[in-house]
Amino acid sequence: MSVRRSVLPSGLRIVTEEVSSVRSAAIGIWVNVGSRDESPATAGASHFLEHLLFKGTKRRTALEISSSIESVGGEMNAFTSKEYTCFYARVIDTDLPMAIDVISDLITSSVVSALDVDAERKVVLEEIAMRDDDPSDLVHDLYAETYYGDTPLGRPILGTIASIKGMSRSTVNNYYKKRYLPQDLVVAFAGNIKHKKVVAMVEAALSVDGFLDVMGAPVLRPNTQDKKVKQQSVGLISRKTEQAHMFYGMEGVARHDDRRFAMGVLASALGGGMSSRLFQEIREKRGLAYSVYAYAQQYAGSGQIGFYAGCNPAKAIEVVEIIRQVLADVADNGMTHEEIERAKGAVRGSLVLSQEDSGSRMFRIGKNEIVYGQVMGFDDILKSISRVNEQDIREIANAFLTKTPTLALVGPFKNTSKFEKVLK
Repeated sequence: MSVRRSVLPSGLRIVTEEVSSVRSAAIGIWVNVGSRDESPATAGASHFLEHLLFKGTKRRTALEISSSIESVGGEMNAFTSKEYTCFYARVIDTDLPMAIDVISDLITSSVVSALDVDAERKVVLEEIAMRDDDPSDLVHDLYAETYYGDTPLGRPILGTIASIKGMSRSTVNNYYKKRYLPQDLVVAFAGNIKHKKVVAMVEAALSVDGFLDVMGAPVLRPNTQDKKVKQQSVGLISRKTEQAHMFYGMEGVARHDDRRFAMGVLASALGGGMSSRLFQEIREKRGLAYSVYAYAQQYAGSGQIGFYAGCNPAKAIEVVEIIRQVLADVADNGMTHEEIERAKGAVRGSLVLSQEDSGSRMFRIGKNEIVYGQVMGFDDILKSISRVNEQDIREIANAFLTKTPTLALVGPFKNTSKFEKVLK
């Protein structure tokens, strides 16, 4: 089950992974554009456009788009991130030609009418409202804003109420025409497919109105960090919530840093499950929180490692102090062999288990190609995780867990002064 790759003269990339033992097939069209590519005036345009492409094309209405996939028992959706957008479908293998045609139609021939823009604007505003009503979700956007400031990486993927209300049809449509070009696209497949056959089907489906006629080379995001503004130490959204929701983080490794595998193991050991250091200290020993977790996030030229906890507001300072104590201990003394091996096993196992269906395999190879320009072999990834040792963990913990922290809080606090004192 090897990954195959073709690059068309237009710069369009097609990657496939054949899994002949299944009866399903997944397709994803990945676009090298996300909220990181937006200006303050176009904040949320990538996500807004993701919604709009489902509203109708020159050949299909919105109902025809959704019913074509649902009528064969398939699933179809899309998502937008800071650095890319993905439109995907998963169907029975015999229905793949139809799925290719539908998803390709969205990419090449969406109408983006003024009527649809006005209608979908309300939907996106409701999505922002839904995010605002969920403090455990909102705190992550607040952290990005606090850490990165008013920069592309610091702005929310959804945009703001003001930017969405003020976005015109011409703004969104121009964004579509400028950013959805062949050299910015990756088409990924996994399942019961044949590489040559799907390449031919993609060429046929995307050869609409001269879409593939322009010659070009694949475009990769440069591995540079956006200019960063002066960061705050604590960000607060004051809310009358029953819990205080916090995210405590600091600088981590960037996407192309070879230490990202060690960083992933470190994050797992610190907050990846019930046996992790922070879960044990905060929940199991002291009963201060229900939810405690950690993760490492990488972008081109930037990254963070961060820790979430939801607790009684009266215990928030204590939880922050525990996080600081745990991180300081790990930075100074590293972690035990047992902790590291347990974390490596968890990372490897979850990665393997996540590849049990065609959709998950498509997401892996599609994301690898859009962000790295190549697909790292699955066995190579597992070997890189297995090679992480105690010295690697000690070095990366000492290098990053000692960095200046940033804390985001959503809860019933009047100001941040007590938290700022704790961080000093």
